[in-house]
Amino acid sequence: MLMEKRRMDCTALPPGWKKEEVIRKSGLSAGKSDVYYYSPSGKKFRSKPQLARYLGNTVDLGCFDFRTGKMMPSKMQKNKQRLRNDPHSQAKAKPDLNTTLPIRQTASIFKQPVTKITNHPNNKVKSDPQRVIDQPRQLFWEKRLQGLSALDITEQVIKPMELPKGLQGVGPGNTEDTLLAAIASALHTSSAPITGQLSAAVEKNPSIWLNTSQPLCKAFMVTDEDIRKQEERVQSIRKKLEDALTADSLARAAELANSTAVATEG
Repeated sequence: MLMEKRRMDCTALPPGWKKEEVIRKSGLSAGKSDVYYYSPSGKKFRSKPQLARYLGNTVDLGCFDFRTGKMMPSKMQKNKQRLRNDPHSQAKAKPDLNTTLPIRQTASIFKQPVTKITNHPNNKVKSDPQRVIDQPRQLFWEKRLQGLSALDITEQVIKPMELPKGLQGVGPGNTEDTLLAAIASALHTSSAPITGQLSAAVEKNPSIWLNTSQPLCKAFMVTDEDIRKQEERVQSIRKKLEDALTADSLARAAELANSTAVATEG
């Protein structure tokens, strides 16, 4: 396939960045073009998300048009205005990111009317304002997630992450999978600090002493050393991801060069 390449400076990006437009001259896609960007060190980028990951917070690409290589704030403003005026998109504008957990949120599970008798001679009814405000919480609901596994696109079971040894579960039938589900759900649904069950009595009788706002694990502490080790792990994984993306980019460039050479020779 014959192609024409045009490379020029991209003034919307920091100095040294180049924009390349590859126009196809033959075949069914003749006339169409592909746009790439090159960093000052020669690293190639094929998409705006890939470019944004590389630049991070150094450049705001919110109104950057990948195809033209220009900042277009007016276009971004028009898109926002269109979304505000579109009734179908308003419902999707702010999606609820909270996953619905399998927790019974109310005690009203009876299909028939129920008469509540409070004036029995042997009963003493006391009003508890806090009990009226708070909805009932189901204990040990995390057990419902036992036996469920996440699958990748090839329908292979994804190995669950390993939790630190300092985290120990509490409650009936606690397993590592239940503990992981409890901690993940607590982090996802609450903005309060996750400390675990602070009461030592919860191990003797969790049905009574369990703090439902905390996951099913014993009390734990996160030290500065734990944070440092986690940061090192994240940096190591990011470096591996960057190396993989670079290798993929080089392989694509080599494949494109080979196809271009074959087309030219033909």
